Amino acid sequence: MNKVASVEEYIAVMDRAPKKRLRELRNIIREEAPEAEEVISYNMPAFKLNGAVLVWYAAFKEHVGFYPKASGIAAFKAELEGYKASKGAIQFPFEKPIPARLVKKIVRFRIKENEAKSRPRRYRLT
Repeated sequence: MNKVASVEEYIAVMDRAPKKRLRELRNIIREEAPEAEEVISYNMPAFKLNGAVLVWYAAFKEHVGFYPKASGIAAFKAELEGYKASKGAIQFPFEKPIPARLVKKIVRFRIKENEAKSRPRRYRLT
């Protein structure tokens, strides 16, 4: 895919099935992270909060990829049984519904993780 400037542009160039799934996944993420900014990162749509990306997502020939960082996958490994997943990616095939509840749980986890990392650290002077 050529370099895109916006999430809308990324989705617009897709065929019907990927376009529908991208919009569905985007809306699920947006529901859980309404304050997050939508950006393009690594030429993929992403949601950014507190200066760091929460999750990415992208369309492929037969699935939508969801990228919640390795920590987001490790934390929900048992619940991801039945989905093809790697260290940093989950595949949601077009023939199966997107597991909205699970995606929301992963996004909430990533928000908490992101907020914890963005808090100023307190150092004790000795």
